[in-house]
Amino acid sequence: MAFPLHPFKPYLLKSLRAYDREQFAADLISGITVGVVALPLAMAFAIASGTVPEAGIFTAIIAGFLISALGGSRVQIGGPAGAFIVIVYGIIQQYGLANLLLSTIMAGVLLFIMGLTRIGSLIRFIPVAIIIGFTNGIAVLIALSQVKDFLGMKIKNMPADFFGAVSAILENIDTVRAPALAMSLISLALIVAWPRLAAAIGKRGDGSPRANLVKRAAGMTRLPGSIIVLVLATAATAAFGLPLETIGSKFGGIPQGLPAFALPSFDWEKARHLVGPTITIALLGAIESLLCARVADGMIEDRHDPNQELMAQGIANFVAPFFGGIPATGTIARTSTNVRAGARSPVAGIVHAFTLLLIVLVAAPLAKNVPLAALAAILLFVAWNMGEWREFARLKHFNSTYRVTMLATFFLTVVFDLTVAVEAGLVLACLFFIYRISSLTKIEPVAAADLPADMGIAPGVRAYRLFGSLFFGAIGKIEALLDFDHDEEGIKAMVLDMHHVINIDTTGLDTLEVLRKALARRGAQLIICDLNPQPRSIITRTGYLLNLGMENLLPDLRSALVRAAALGITPVADTPPNASEPAQEAQP
Repeated sequence: MAFPLHPFKPYLLKSLRAYDREQFAADLISGITVGVVALPLAMAFAIASGTVPEAGIFTAIIAGFLISALGGSRVQIGGPAGAFIVIVYGIIQQYGLANLLLSTIMAGVLLFIMGLTRIGSLIRFIPVAIIIGFTNGIAVLIALSQVKDFLGMKIKNMPADFFGAVSAILENIDTVRAPALAMSLISLALIVAWPRLAAAIGKRGDGSPRANLVKRAAGMTRLPGSIIVLVLATAATAAFGLPLETIGSKFGGIPQGLPAFALPSFDWEKARHLVGPTITIALLGAIESLLCARVADGMIEDRHDPNQELMAQGIANFVAPFFGGIPATGTIARTSTNVRAGARSPVAGIVHAFTLLLIVLVAAPLAKNVPLAALAAILLFVAWNMGEWREFARLKHFNSTYRVTMLATFFLTVVFDLTVAVEAGLVLACLFFIYRISSLTKIEPVAAADLPADMGIAPGVRAYRLFGSLFFGAIGKIEALLDFDHDEEGIKAMVLDMHHVINIDTTGLDTLEVLRKALARRGAQLIICDLNPQPRSIITRTGYLLNLGMENLLPDLRSALVRAAALGITPVADTPPNASEPAQEAQP
């Protein structure tokens, strides 16, 4: 049977079927709004990742366009994301920029394959404890990476690892510069206070021309604080010649126009060592984009196509590096802004990309005066909003499984990296799931009250009722039935009522075979009754039924006890001694 591949159907095609002028007007306004909002974030993410600021802008333009045009969500905005900062910085430090571009291209191929083979539908099954753990861990690392520029410290090469970064900051604490710190604090305070300040301005006015002018100016308050800080900080730095490190002093400014198409250098020997970074980029890109799309669905009451979204993410990450771009994914902050601005279709995301392109073509020279301290303040605010810090306080309300998984993922993300954290988190989640399911699997002696009318259990017959899933994590429950040595009476037959068993895997089936052989060596017979469809299917398909014997697979408990009579054991009507005992769970 051929494995079904997911069809390539971008949401844009569906949206354009009934597209009209009113929808375009809404998409135009929201796209321009998001484009302006994306500008400082794209530059800040690129600089924090260890690349030049235009790399973030080019990624937002190219990848943002492709994700909106080819994706499976109606309103998702793609581009460089804060979650990638630590990952990209670490890859550049260890492998270099050229290999980052190569890893991104290979991650794009992997993402496309994940969507094509419908793996996107499985990403949503990652436990929420893991998502919260690594999200909070990444937020901590983003904040830590901005301490250098926030304080204006002179650190030539900032280590990528947590302990190295902390050590570098402590060793260079005497290089803190007051102008940079003042700019950072003022910028951060303005970003935090801007929503309340905007609301206060909007309420002013008594009908006078001056008051009406204030209210009209308050229309600017719809813009996020990051834009206001970027404009004011840049203007202040240029006007007063503030002694601050800027994009111009560090990077020489931003070029006007997009870069030419260029093939990244490919070295097969180096590519062999990029499997880890490639998987990390692909995994994080998939999780972030689908998480963002799910958040967007809740805001607009829609449903995205996860597999189409992954294919679009794959194409975007494959193409962007050829133009100097870095990894891209869905971004919750810009997508939320897009929704609040009234976006109706993926056209808004396309407009956002063209807005950024227009800004680069027209206003790129102005970026040379953007102070890095202001961008650090913006990223600190992004990191704070990115983390779900209340979840730490709520841990006491959850069970130990959730707490251990979340905290382990968080600390491993901070101390090691995202790949190790997610892998360990998934292993822990699986182990805890296995333990939980195995604890729900029970084997109890059939009680007198559960026996058929006028039917008892004859001497030498053991009858048990099984509950749950008979899989590799619960085989200890079956193995407990192998203890016959204390049975003075001698066992002649064992009946297993499996009406409440929903699943049997091959390990569970193998344990049943061990039980059957152990009984056969004592001259006893295993009888199974009341199977559900899945257990019956695996028993039939694997040939186990041939060993058991068709006559020993019966439809109900009464038939099983009648079969015991056919073995020379006569069922009795009076209550058997062991049936009056309280049901006990068999322990391994």
